[in-house]
Amino acid sequence: MTESSPKRALVSVSDKSGLEPFVKGLVDLGFEIISTGGTRRVLAEAGVPVMDISEYTGFPEIMDGRVKTLHPKVHGAILGRPDLPADAEAIVEHGIVPFQVVVCNLYPFEQTIAKEGVTIPEATEQIDIGGPSMVRSTAKNHKYVAIVTKPSQYESVLESLKDDSLDEQQRRELAAAAFEMTARYDRAISDYLHEVTQPEETFPETLGITVEKRMSLRYGENPHQSAAFYTEVNPAAGTLASAEQLHGKELSYNNLLDLDAALVIASDFEQPAAAVLKHNNPCGLAIGENLSEAFGKAYEGDPVSAFGSIIGLNRTLDLATADQMCEPGRFIEAIIAPDFDADAIEALTTKPKWKNNVRLVKCPGMTDGRTPSFDYRRVTGGLLVQDRDEAPEASDDWEVVTERQPTDQEMIDLVFGWTACKHVKSNAIVYVNGGMVVGVGAGQMSRLDSAMIAAYKSGERSQGGIVASDAFFPFRDGVDEAAKAGIKAVIQPGGSRNDEEVIQACNEHGMAMIFTGRRHFKH
Repeated sequence: MTESSPKRALVSVSDKSGLEPFVKGLVDLGFEIISTGGTRRVLAEAGVPVMDISEYTGFPEIMDGRVKTLHPKVHGAILGRPDLPADAEAIVEHGIVPFQVVVCNLYPFEQTIAKEGVTIPEATEQIDIGGPSMVRSTAKNHKYVAIVTKPSQYESVLESLKDDSLDEQQRRELAAAAFEMTARYDRAISDYLHEVTQPEETFPETLGITVEKRMSLRYGENPHQSAAFYTEVNPAAGTLASAEQLHGKELSYNNLLDLDAALVIASDFEQPAAAVLKHNNPCGLAIGENLSEAFGKAYEGDPVSAFGSIIGLNRTLDLATADQMCEPGRFIEAIIAPDFDADAIEALTTKPKWKNNVRLVKCPGMTDGRTPSFDYRRVTGGLLVQDRDEAPEASDDWEVVTERQPTDQEMIDLVFGWTACKHVKSNAIVYVNGGMVVGVGAGQMSRLDSAMIAAYKSGERSQGGIVASDAFFPFRDGVDEAAKAGIKAVIQPGGSRNDEEVIQACNEHGMAMIFTGRRHFKH
Protein backbone atom coordinates (compact mmCIF):
# COMPACT_ATOMS: atom_id res chain seq x y z
CA MET A 1 0.00 0.00 0.00
CA THR A 2 1.45 3.34 -1.04
CA GLU A 3 1.30 6.48 1.03
CA SER A 4 -1.67 7.70 -1.04
CA SER A 5 -3.60 4.43 -0.88
CA PRO A 6 -6.79 4.66 1.19
CA LYS A 7 -7.20 2.90 4.48
CA ARG A 8 -10.29 0.74 4.46
CA ALA A 9 -12.34 -1.07 7.08
CA LEU A 10 -14.98 -3.69 6.32
CA VAL A 11 -17.80 -3.60 8.89
CA SER A 12 -20.49 -6.30 9.09
CA VAL A 13 -21.90 -7.06 12.53
CA SER A 14 -24.95 -8.61 14.13
CA ASP A 15 -24.26 -7.12 17.57
CA LYS A 16 -24.27 -3.38 16.93
CA SER A 17 -23.66 -2.23 20.51
CA GLY A 18 -20.95 0.42 20.66
CA LEU A 19 -20.52 0.33 16.90
CA GLU A 20 -21.34 3.92 15.99
CA PRO A 21 -18.64 5.70 18.06
CA PHE A 22 -16.06 3.10 17.07
CA VAL A 23 -16.69 3.48 13.34
CA LYS A 24 -16.82 7.27 13.64
CA GLY A 25 -13.41 7.00 15.31
CA LEU A 26 -12.15 5.01 12.32
CA VAL A 27 -13.48 7.68 9.96
CA ASP A 28 -11.69 10.36 11.97
CA LEU A 29 -8.48 8.38 11.44
CA GLY A 30 -8.99 8.49 7.68
CA PHE A 31 -10.60 5.11 7.10
CA GLU A 32 -13.08 4.52 4.30
CA ILE A 33 -15.90 2.28 5.53
CA ILE A 34 -17.38 -0.55 3.48
CA SER A 35 -20.39 -2.28 4.96
CA THR A 36 -23.28 -4.66 4.34
CA GLY A 37 -27.09 -4.75 4.66
CA GLY A 38 -28.39 -3.80 8.08
CA THR A 39 -25.01 -2.63 9.34
CA ARG A 40 -24.66 -0.20 6.44
CA ARG A 41 -28.15 1.20 7.09
CA VAL A 42 -27.42 1.77 10.79
CA LEU A 43 -24.16 3.56 9.99
CA ALA A 44 -25.73 5.67 7.24
CA GLU A 45 -28.57 6.73 9.54
CA ALA A 46 -25.92 7.76 12.09
CA GLY A 47 -24.33 10.04 9.49
CA VAL A 48 -21.29 7.86 8.86
CA PRO A 49 -20.03 7.97 5.24
CA VAL A 50 -20.23 4.36 4.14
CA MET A 51 -19.89 2.40 0.87
CA ASP A 52 -22.17 -0.55 0.24
CA ILE A 53 -20.35 -3.85 -0.31
CA SER A 54 -22.11 -4.23 -3.67
CA GLU A 55 -20.68 -0.91 -4.87
CA TYR A 56 -17.19 -2.20 -4.10
CA THR A 57 -17.59 -5.71 -5.58
CA GLY A 58 -19.81 -4.73 -8.51
CA PHE A 59 -22.03 -7.68 -7.60
CA PRO A 60 -25.40 -7.31 -5.85
CA GLU A 61 -26.46 -9.04 -2.66
CA ILE A 62 -28.60 -12.02 -3.65
CA MET A 63 -30.80 -14.66 -2.05
CA ASP A 64 -32.15 -12.35 0.67
CA GLY A 65 -28.63 -11.33 1.64
CA ARG A 66 -27.33 -14.89 1.99
CA VAL A 67 -24.64 -14.10 -0.59
CA LYS A 68 -22.98 -10.73 -0.23
CA THR A 69 -19.42 -11.04 1.10
CA LEU A 70 -18.50 -14.36 -0.55
CA HIS A 71 -16.66 -12.62 -3.38
CA PRO A 72 -13.02 -12.59 -4.58
CA LYS A 73 -12.75 -8.83 -4.19
CA VAL A 74 -13.74 -9.18 -0.53
CA HIS A 75 -11.57 -12.14 0.37
CA GLY A 76 -8.78 -10.89 -1.87
CA ALA A 77 -8.82 -7.64 0.10
CA ILE A 78 -8.66 -9.63 3.33
CA LEU A 79 -6.16 -12.37 2.40
CA GLY A 80 -3.87 -10.36 0.16
CA ARG A 81 -0.26 -9.80 1.25
CA PRO A 82 0.71 -6.52 -0.41
CA ASP A 83 4.45 -7.03 0.17
CA LEU A 84 4.48 -10.30 -1.81
CA PRO A 85 4.99 -9.63 -5.53
CA ALA A 86 2.44 -12.20 -6.73
CA ASP A 87 -0.23 -10.94 -4.34
CA ALA A 88 0.53 -7.31 -5.16
CA GLU A 89 0.18 -8.09 -8.88
CA ALA A 90 -3.20 -9.76 -8.34
CA ILE A 91 -4.39 -6.85 -6.20
CA VAL A 92 -3.65 -4.39 -9.02
CA GLU A 93 -4.95 -6.66 -11.80
CA HIS A 94 -8.34 -7.23 -10.18
CA GLY A 95 -8.92 -3.76 -8.74
CA ILE A 96 -8.67 -4.93 -5.16
CA VAL A 97 -8.08 -2.38 -2.41
CA PRO A 98 -6.76 -4.18 0.71
CA PHE A 99 -8.54 -3.81 4.02
CA GLN A 100 -6.61 -2.91 7.15
CA VAL A 101 -9.40 -3.66 9.60
CA VAL A 102 -12.35 -6.05 9.49
CA VAL A 103 -15.09 -5.65 12.11
CA CYS A 104 -17.35 -8.67 12.17
CA ASN A 105 -19.47 -10.74 14.56
CA LEU A 106 -21.99 -13.41 13.72
CA TYR A 107 -25.71 -14.08 13.44
CA PRO A 108 -27.25 -14.72 16.89
CA PHE A 109 -27.53 -18.50 16.58
CA GLU A 110 -27.12 -19.25 20.31
CA GLN A 111 -29.64 -16.59 21.30
CA THR A 112 -32.10 -17.96 18.72
CA ILE A 113 -32.00 -21.59 19.90
CA ALA A 114 -32.36 -20.40 23.50
CA LYS A 115 -35.86 -19.08 22.69
CA GLU A 116 -38.77 -21.27 23.67
CA GLY A 117 -40.51 -22.92 20.74
CA VAL A 118 -37.93 -22.05 18.08
CA THR A 119 -38.26 -24.24 14.98
CA ILE A 120 -35.42 -25.99 13.17
CA PRO A 121 -35.83 -23.78 10.04
CA GLU A 122 -35.73 -20.66 12.24
CA ALA A 123 -32.56 -21.92 13.89
CA THR A 124 -30.78 -22.94 10.70
CA GLU A 125 -31.55 -19.57 9.12
CA GLN A 126 -29.33 -18.06 11.83
CA ILE A 127 -26.31 -20.12 10.74
CA ASP A 128 -23.91 -17.49 9.46
CA ILE A 129 -21.77 -18.37 6.43
CA GLY A 130 -20.19 -15.18 5.15
CA GLY A 131 -19.36 -13.90 8.63
CA PRO A 132 -17.27 -16.88 9.78
CA SER A 133 -15.54 -16.94 6.40
CA MET A 134 -14.49 -13.30 6.74
CA VAL A 135 -13.49 -13.73 10.37
CA ARG A 136 -11.34 -16.80 9.68
CA SER A 137 -9.74 -15.22 6.61
CA THR A 138 -8.85 -12.09 8.52
CA ALA A 139 -7.61 -13.99 11.57
CA LYS A 140 -5.36 -16.08 9.31
CA ASN A 141 -3.95 -12.93 7.68
CA HIS A 142 -3.73 -10.95 10.93
CA LYS A 143 -0.22 -9.74 10.10
CA TYR A 144 -1.80 -7.46 7.52
CA VAL A 145 -5.46 -7.10 8.60
CA ALA A 146 -6.74 -6.63 12.16
CA ILE A 147 -9.86 -8.64 13.05
CA VAL A 148 -12.24 -7.06 15.57
CA THR A 149 -15.02 -9.36 16.77
CA LYS A 150 -16.26 -7.94 20.09
CA PRO A 151 -17.48 -4.51 21.23
CA SER A 152 -15.19 -4.86 24.24
CA GLN A 153 -12.23 -4.62 21.84
CA TYR A 154 -13.29 -1.34 20.24
CA GLU A 155 -11.66 1.07 22.65
CA SER A 156 -8.23 -0.60 22.76
CA VAL A 157 -8.10 -1.11 18.98
CA LEU A 158 -9.03 2.51 18.32
CA GLU A 159 -6.38 3.75 20.76
CA SER A 160 -3.73 1.56 19.11
CA LEU A 161 -4.71 2.79 15.64
CA LYS A 162 -4.51 6.40 16.81
CA ASP A 163 -0.89 6.11 17.89
CA ASP A 164 0.05 3.50 15.26
CA SER A 165 0.82 0.89 17.95
CA LEU A 166 -1.32 -2.00 16.72
CA ASP A 167 1.59 -4.42 16.94
CA GLU A 168 1.96 -8.10 16.12
CA GLN A 169 1.13 -9.27 19.63
CA GLN A 170 -2.17 -7.37 19.75
CA ARG A 171 -3.04 -8.62 16.27
CA ARG A 172 -2.41 -12.21 17.38
CA GLU A 173 -4.59 -11.70 20.45
CA LEU A 174 -7.39 -10.40 18.24
CA ALA A 175 -6.95 -13.37 15.91
CA ALA A 176 -7.06 -15.83 18.81
CA ALA A 177 -10.31 -14.25 20.06
CA ALA A 178 -11.72 -14.52 16.53
CA PHE A 179 -10.98 -18.23 16.27
CA GLU A 180 -12.45 -18.73 19.75
CA MET A 181 -15.65 -17.11 18.51
CA THR A 182 -15.94 -19.25 15.37
CA ALA A 183 -15.05 -22.44 17.28
CA ARG A 184 -17.77 -21.73 19.84
CA TYR A 185 -20.21 -20.89 17.07
CA ASP A 186 -19.56 -24.11 15.17
CA ARG A 187 -19.78 -26.15 18.37
CA ALA A 188 -23.17 -24.60 19.22
CA ILE A 189 -24.48 -25.48 15.76
CA SER A 190 -23.14 -29.02 15.94
CA ASP A 191 -24.58 -29.60 19.41
CA TYR A 192 -27.97 -28.24 18.36
CA LEU A 193 -28.20 -30.39 15.22
CA HIS A 194 -27.17 -33.50 17.17
CA GLU A 195 -29.80 -32.69 19.77
CA VAL A 196 -32.68 -32.23 17.32
CA THR A 197 -31.77 -35.21 15.14
CA GLN A 198 -30.81 -37.64 17.93
CA PRO A 199 -32.84 -36.50 20.97
CA GLU A 200 -32.63 -39.95 22.54
CA GLU A 201 -28.80 -39.81 22.63
CA THR A 202 -28.05 -38.31 26.06
CA PHE A 203 -24.28 -38.34 25.76
CA PRO A 204 -22.85 -37.32 22.36
CA GLU A 205 -19.77 -38.96 20.83
CA THR A 206 -17.83 -35.74 21.27
CA LEU A 207 -18.53 -33.11 23.87
CA GLY A 208 -17.74 -29.44 23.47
CA ILE A 209 -18.03 -27.12 26.45
CA THR A 210 -18.04 -23.39 25.83
CA VAL A 211 -17.52 -21.14 28.80
CA GLU A 212 -16.24 -17.61 29.10
CA LYS A 213 -14.17 -15.99 31.78
CA ARG A 214 -16.26 -14.07 34.30
CA MET A 215 -13.47 -13.03 36.62
CA SER A 216 -10.00 -13.81 37.86
CA LEU A 217 -9.90 -14.92 41.49
CA ARG A 218 -7.28 -13.97 44.05
CA TYR A 219 -6.35 -17.63 44.34
CA GLY A 220 -7.86 -21.12 44.32
CA GLU A 221 -8.58 -23.44 47.23
CA ASN A 222 -5.21 -22.41 48.67
CA PRO A 223 -3.12 -19.24 48.25
CA HIS A 224 -0.48 -20.98 46.12
CA GLN A 225 -3.08 -21.97 43.48
CA SER A 226 -4.16 -19.64 40.68
CA ALA A 227 -7.87 -19.58 39.79
CA ALA A 228 -10.58 -18.00 37.66
CA PHE A 229 -14.38 -18.26 37.39
CA TYR A 230 -15.82 -19.26 34.01
CA THR A 231 -19.52 -19.35 33.16
CA GLU A 232 -21.69 -20.73 30.41
CA VAL A 233 -22.35 -18.30 27.58
CA ASN A 234 -26.07 -17.97 28.32
CA PRO A 235 -26.41 -19.27 31.89
CA ALA A 236 -29.89 -20.33 32.92
CA ALA A 237 -31.78 -18.26 35.47
CA GLY A 238 -31.49 -19.54 39.01
CA THR A 239 -27.89 -20.69 38.62
CA LEU A 240 -24.82 -19.30 40.33
CA ALA A 241 -23.55 -18.09 36.95
CA SER A 242 -26.64 -15.87 36.63
CA ALA A 243 -26.43 -14.45 40.16
CA GLU A 244 -25.47 -10.87 41.03
CA GLN A 245 -23.28 -9.78 43.92
CA LEU A 246 -24.90 -6.83 45.69
CA HIS A 247 -22.37 -6.18 48.44
CA GLY A 248 -19.16 -7.30 50.06
CA LYS A 249 -15.63 -8.39 49.38
CA GLU A 250 -14.54 -10.14 46.23
CA LEU A 251 -15.83 -13.69 45.99
CA SER A 252 -13.21 -16.39 46.41
CA TYR A 253 -12.91 -19.84 44.84
CA ASN A 254 -14.14 -21.50 48.04
CA ASN A 255 -16.94 -18.93 48.42
CA LEU A 256 -18.22 -19.80 44.95
CA LEU A 257 -18.17 -23.53 45.65
CA ASP A 258 -20.08 -23.10 48.89
CA LEU A 259 -22.52 -20.57 47.42
CA ASP A 260 -23.40 -23.02 44.66
CA ALA A 261 -23.96 -25.80 47.18
CA ALA A 262 -26.06 -23.46 49.35
CA LEU A 263 -28.16 -22.43 46.35
CA VAL A 264 -28.82 -26.03 45.31
CA ILE A 265 -29.69 -27.21 48.82
CA ALA A 266 -31.99 -24.33 49.77
CA SER A 267 -33.85 -24.46 46.47
CA ASP A 268 -34.56 -28.19 46.93
CA PHE A 269 -37.30 -27.39 49.50
CA GLU A 270 -40.77 -25.98 48.95
CA GLN A 271 -41.21 -24.65 52.51
CA PRO A 272 -39.12 -21.72 53.73
CA ALA A 273 -35.64 -23.22 54.14
CA ALA A 274 -32.20 -22.14 55.28
CA ALA A 275 -28.91 -23.95 54.72
CA VAL A 276 -25.69 -23.22 56.61
CA LEU A 277 -22.68 -24.39 54.61
CA LYS A 278 -19.11 -25.17 55.62
CA HIS A 279 -16.67 -26.79 53.21
CA ASN A 280 -19.45 -27.78 50.80
CA ASN A 281 -21.46 -29.65 53.46
CA PRO A 282 -24.51 -28.39 55.35
CA CYS A 283 -23.63 -28.12 59.03
CA GLY A 284 -27.12 -26.69 59.56
CA LEU A 285 -30.32 -27.06 57.57
CA ALA A 286 -33.95 -26.47 58.50
CA ILE A 287 -37.42 -25.67 57.27
CA GLY A 288 -39.96 -23.49 59.07
CA GLU A 289 -43.23 -21.62 58.87
CA ASN A 290 -41.24 -18.58 57.77
CA LEU A 291 -37.65 -17.76 56.84
CA SER A 292 -36.76 -16.39 60.25
CA GLU A 293 -37.79 -19.65 61.95
CA ALA A 294 -35.96 -21.74 59.35
CA PHE A 295 -32.74 -19.77 59.74
CA GLY A 296 -32.88 -19.83 63.53
CA LYS A 297 -33.22 -23.62 63.55
CA ALA A 298 -30.57 -24.10 60.86
CA TYR A 299 -27.97 -21.97 62.64
CA GLU A 300 -28.59 -23.72 65.95
CA GLY A 301 -28.04 -27.08 64.25
CA ASP A 302 -24.29 -26.60 64.78
CA PRO A 303 -23.52 -23.04 65.94
CA VAL A 304 -19.82 -23.78 66.44
CA SER A 305 -19.34 -24.95 62.85
CA ALA A 306 -21.62 -22.16 61.59
CA PHE A 307 -19.00 -19.50 62.43
CA GLY A 308 -17.70 -18.19 59.10
CA SER A 309 -20.36 -20.02 57.10
CA ILE A 310 -22.16 -19.50 53.80
CA ILE A 311 -25.95 -19.16 54.05
CA GLY A 312 -28.45 -20.30 51.42
CA LEU A 313 -32.10 -19.19 51.58
CA ASN A 314 -35.05 -20.02 49.34
CA ARG A 315 -37.05 -16.90 50.19
CA THR A 316 -36.37 -13.17 50.00
CA LEU A 317 -34.18 -12.23 52.97
CA ASP A 318 -36.30 -10.10 55.31
CA LEU A 319 -35.36 -7.88 58.23
CA ALA A 320 -36.39 -10.38 60.92
CA THR A 321 -34.02 -12.98 59.50
CA ALA A 322 -31.26 -10.42 58.92
CA ASP A 323 -31.50 -9.30 62.56
CA GLN A 324 -30.90 -12.88 63.68
CA MET A 325 -27.83 -13.06 61.46
CA CYS A 326 -26.48 -9.88 63.06
CA GLU A 327 -26.61 -11.22 66.62
CA PRO A 328 -23.30 -10.84 68.53
CA GLY A 329 -20.86 -13.69 68.16
CA ARG A 330 -22.09 -14.70 64.72
CA PHE A 331 -19.93 -14.34 61.62
CA ILE A 332 -21.24 -15.00 58.12
CA GLU A 333 -19.06 -14.99 55.00
CA ALA A 334 -21.77 -14.83 52.33
CA ILE A 335 -25.52 -15.13 51.78
CA ILE A 336 -27.33 -16.22 48.63
CA ALA A 337 -31.08 -15.71 48.25
CA PRO A 338 -33.64 -15.01 45.52
CA ASP A 339 -33.76 -11.38 46.68
CA PHE A 340 -33.02 -9.07 49.63
CA ASP A 341 -35.36 -6.56 51.26
CA ALA A 342 -33.82 -3.10 51.45
CA ASP A 343 -34.02 -2.96 55.26
CA ALA A 344 -32.37 -6.40 55.48
CA ILE A 345 -29.46 -5.14 53.37
CA GLU A 346 -29.24 -2.05 55.58
CA ALA A 347 -29.03 -4.20 58.72
CA LEU A 348 -26.43 -6.60 57.35
CA THR A 349 -24.21 -3.83 56.02
CA THR A 350 -24.33 -1.56 59.08
CA LYS A 351 -24.83 -3.62 62.27
CA PRO A 352 -22.32 -6.50 62.63
CA LYS A 353 -18.53 -6.16 62.78
CA TRP A 354 -18.30 -7.96 59.45
CA LYS A 355 -20.69 -5.52 57.75
CA ASN A 356 -18.24 -4.38 55.06
CA ASN A 357 -17.12 -7.86 54.17
CA VAL A 358 -20.24 -10.00 53.96
CA ARG A 359 -21.02 -10.98 50.38
CA LEU A 360 -24.69 -10.61 49.47
CA VAL A 361 -25.56 -12.55 46.33
CA LYS A 362 -28.93 -12.21 44.65
CA CYS A 363 -30.11 -15.15 42.51
CA PRO A 364 -33.61 -14.60 41.09
CA GLY A 365 -35.31 -17.75 39.86
CA MET A 366 -33.32 -20.08 42.09
CA THR A 367 -36.53 -21.74 43.31
CA ASP A 368 -38.12 -22.06 39.86
CA GLY A 369 -36.38 -25.30 39.01
CA ARG A 370 -33.25 -25.58 36.90
CA THR A 371 -33.08 -26.87 33.35
CA PRO A 372 -31.76 -30.46 33.38
CA SER A 373 -28.05 -30.34 32.76
CA PHE A 374 -24.88 -32.35 32.96
CA ASP A 375 -22.62 -32.53 35.97
CA TYR A 376 -18.93 -32.43 35.03
CA ARG A 377 -15.99 -33.70 37.05
CA ARG A 378 -12.43 -33.30 35.82
CA VAL A 379 -10.04 -36.23 36.13
CA THR A 380 -6.47 -36.40 34.87
CA GLY A 381 -6.65 -36.61 31.10
CA GLY A 382 -10.42 -36.73 30.90
CA LEU A 383 -13.85 -35.72 32.05
CA LEU A 384 -16.59 -37.60 33.89
CA VAL A 385 -20.08 -36.56 32.81
CA GLN A 386 -23.40 -37.46 34.40
CA ASP A 387 -26.93 -36.17 34.86
CA ARG A 388 -27.27 -33.99 37.92
CA ASP A 389 -28.90 -35.69 40.91
CA GLU A 390 -32.05 -33.59 40.59
CA ALA A 391 -34.65 -36.09 39.36
CA PRO A 392 -37.91 -36.05 41.39
CA GLU A 393 -38.25 -38.67 44.10
CA ALA A 394 -40.84 -41.40 43.49
CA SER A 395 -42.00 -41.50 47.11
CA ASP A 396 -44.94 -43.72 46.13
CA ASP A 397 -42.39 -46.48 45.63
CA TRP A 398 -40.96 -46.15 49.13
CA GLU A 399 -41.50 -49.21 51.30
CA VAL A 400 -41.85 -49.49 55.07
CA VAL A 401 -39.94 -52.71 55.82
CA THR A 402 -40.26 -52.83 59.63
CA GLU A 403 -43.00 -53.97 61.97
CA ARG A 404 -43.64 -50.40 63.09
CA GLN A 405 -44.93 -47.73 60.74
CA PRO A 406 -43.53 -44.18 61.01
CA THR A 407 -45.71 -41.65 62.83
CA ASP A 408 -46.96 -38.60 60.94
CA GLN A 409 -44.27 -36.38 62.51
CA GLU A 410 -41.58 -38.94 61.82
CA MET A 411 -42.73 -39.10 58.22
CA ILE A 412 -42.34 -35.34 57.84
CA ASP A 413 -38.80 -35.56 59.20
CA LEU A 414 -38.00 -38.62 57.09
CA VAL A 415 -38.95 -36.78 53.89
CA PHE A 416 -36.94 -33.74 54.98
CA GLY A 417 -33.95 -35.86 56.03
CA TRP A 418 -33.94 -37.81 52.79
CA THR A 419 -33.72 -34.56 50.81
CA ALA A 420 -31.02 -33.26 53.15
CA CYS A 421 -28.76 -36.30 53.00
CA LYS A 422 -28.33 -36.20 49.24
CA HIS A 423 -26.47 -32.89 49.67
CA VAL A 424 -23.97 -34.29 52.18
CA LYS A 425 -20.69 -35.86 51.07
CA SER A 426 -20.62 -39.67 51.30
CA ASN A 427 -20.68 -41.55 53.50
CA ALA A 428 -23.59 -39.33 54.60
CA ILE A 429 -25.52 -39.79 57.83
CA VAL A 430 -27.97 -37.05 58.82
CA TYR A 431 -29.91 -36.87 62.09
CA VAL A 432 -33.10 -34.80 61.97
CA ASN A 433 -35.61 -33.75 64.61
CA GLY A 434 -38.48 -31.31 64.22
CA GLY A 435 -37.63 -30.14 60.70
CA MET A 436 -34.01 -29.36 61.45
CA VAL A 437 -30.71 -31.14 61.00
CA VAL A 438 -29.25 -31.80 64.44
CA GLY A 439 -26.21 -33.89 63.48
CA VAL A 440 -24.21 -34.64 60.34
CA GLY A 441 -21.60 -37.28 59.62
CA ALA A 442 -20.02 -36.41 56.26
CA GLY A 443 -17.27 -37.74 54.03
CA GLN A 444 -16.12 -40.57 56.29
CA MET A 445 -14.57 -43.76 54.98
CA SER A 446 -16.94 -45.80 57.21
CA ARG A 447 -20.70 -45.33 57.52
CA LEU A 448 -20.36 -46.30 61.19
CA ASP A 449 -17.91 -43.43 61.73
CA SER A 450 -20.42 -41.04 60.10
CA ALA A 451 -23.18 -42.35 62.41
CA MET A 452 -20.99 -41.83 65.47
CA ILE A 453 -20.03 -38.29 64.41
CA ALA A 454 -23.67 -37.39 63.74
CA ALA A 455 -24.61 -38.72 67.19
CA TYR A 456 -21.83 -36.72 68.84
CA LYS A 457 -22.89 -33.54 67.02
CA SER A 458 -26.56 -33.94 67.87
CA GLY A 459 -26.22 -34.77 71.56
CA GLU A 460 -29.58 -34.98 73.31
CA ARG A 461 -31.36 -33.31 70.38
CA SER A 462 -31.51 -36.60 68.47
CA GLN A 463 -33.89 -38.13 71.03
CA GLY A 464 -37.06 -39.07 69.13
CA GLY A 465 -35.56 -38.01 65.80
CA ILE A 466 -34.83 -39.81 62.54
CA VAL A 467 -31.71 -40.78 60.59
CA ALA A 468 -31.23 -40.55 56.83
CA SER A 469 -28.45 -42.47 55.09
CA ASP A 470 -27.46 -41.74 51.50
CA ALA A 471 -26.68 -45.42 50.85
CA PHE A 472 -27.58 -48.70 52.49
CA PHE A 473 -26.34 -49.74 55.90
CA PRO A 474 -23.98 -52.64 55.16
CA PHE A 475 -24.29 -53.90 58.76
CA ARG A 476 -26.58 -53.31 61.70
CA ASP A 477 -23.91 -51.39 63.65
CA GLY A 478 -24.95 -48.04 62.12
CA VAL A 479 -28.56 -48.62 63.18
CA ASP A 480 -27.46 -49.73 66.66
CA GLU A 481 -25.48 -46.49 66.97
CA ALA A 482 -28.54 -44.47 65.93
CA ALA A 483 -30.67 -46.29 68.47
CA LYS A 484 -28.20 -45.31 71.22
CA ALA A 485 -28.74 -41.70 70.19
CA GLY A 486 -32.52 -42.04 70.61
CA ILE A 487 -33.35 -42.24 66.90
CA LYS A 488 -36.83 -43.67 66.26
CA ALA A 489 -37.02 -43.95 62.45
CA VAL A 490 -34.66 -44.65 59.55
CA ILE A 491 -34.72 -43.84 55.84
CA GLN A 492 -32.21 -45.45 53.48
CA PRO A 493 -32.08 -46.97 49.98
CA GLY A 494 -31.88 -50.62 51.03
CA GLY A 495 -30.30 -53.20 48.78
CA SER A 496 -27.61 -54.65 51.04
CA ARG A 497 -27.07 -58.38 51.35
CA ASN A 498 -27.52 -57.71 55.06
CA ASP A 499 -30.87 -55.93 54.76
CA GLU A 500 -32.60 -58.58 56.88
CA GLU A 501 -30.03 -58.08 59.65
CA VAL A 502 -30.61 -54.31 59.56
CA ILE A 503 -34.42 -54.75 59.54
CA GLN A 504 -34.14 -57.09 62.52
CA ALA A 505 -32.07 -54.50 64.39
CA CYS A 506 -34.73 -51.85 63.76
CA ASN A 507 -37.46 -54.19 64.98
CA GLU A 508 -35.47 -54.95 68.13
CA HIS A 509 -35.12 -51.23 68.84
CA GLY A 510 -38.76 -50.46 67.99
CA MET A 511 -37.65 -48.27 65.07
CA ALA A 512 -39.53 -47.71 61.82
CA MET A 513 -37.55 -47.93 58.58
CA ILE A 514 -38.23 -46.95 54.98
CA PHE A 515 -36.43 -48.30 51.91
CA THR A 516 -36.43 -45.74 49.09
CA GLY A 517 -34.77 -47.85 46.40
CA ARG A 518 -32.61 -44.89 45.38
CA ARG A 519 -29.05 -44.08 46.41
CA HIS A 520 -27.61 -40.55 46.76
CA PHE A 521 -23.82 -40.86 46.82
CA LYS A 522 -22.07 -37.51 46.56
CA HIS A 523 -18.32 -37.88 46.19
